[in-house]
Amino acid sequence: METAMYTLKKLSIHDGRDIYDMLQEIPADENGFLNSMAGKPFSEWQAWLDKSVKSAEQDGVIDGWKVPQTTFWLYENDVPVGYGKIRHFLTDRLLEAGGNVGYAIRPSARGRGLGKILLKLLVSEGAKLGVKEFLLTVHEDNEPSVRVALACGGAVEKRAGERCYIWIKLGQCGE
Repeated sequence: METAMYTLKKLSIHDGRDIYDMLQEIPADENGFLNSMAGKPFSEWQAWLDKSVKSAEQDGVIDGWKVPQTTFWLYENDVPVGYGKIRHFLTDRLLEAGGNVGYAIRPSARGRGLGKILLKLLVSEGAKLGVKEFLLTVHEDNEPSVRVALACGGAVEKRAGERCYIWIKLGQCGE
């Protein structure tokens, strides 16, 4: 049996159709994780990539809450299976809803522990961006994501409204 190889790649303006196709499989809004390319035509792909690169390179806060955000793709044996976003820092608004780490696994690849692999790799990349603590604001009814965060060393700070607030500190996730 072949051992799977997992790679995390930073979003690039050169990303291709394989990533676009994966994004078409992931819902536009699933438990609060937003996939703004879902359902969009391929003709909008390049503009979306350009906008996402600019988001990672921006300075400061835009519109009172948009902070620099870097997107990464999770590959399993050269096939994209998921993606995640890291916000470089948090505003008061993002402390309430959003956090600084979000991720999704394409539905055809779920149930194999890829969320945990992806979150560990995202925490490692976040550390390179200067993030020392990671907040996940997970919908209460998204038990798979809560389990992933806890398995990566996360600690529940509170449960409020429909959200579970989970913090992961560097060194807790096995990165």
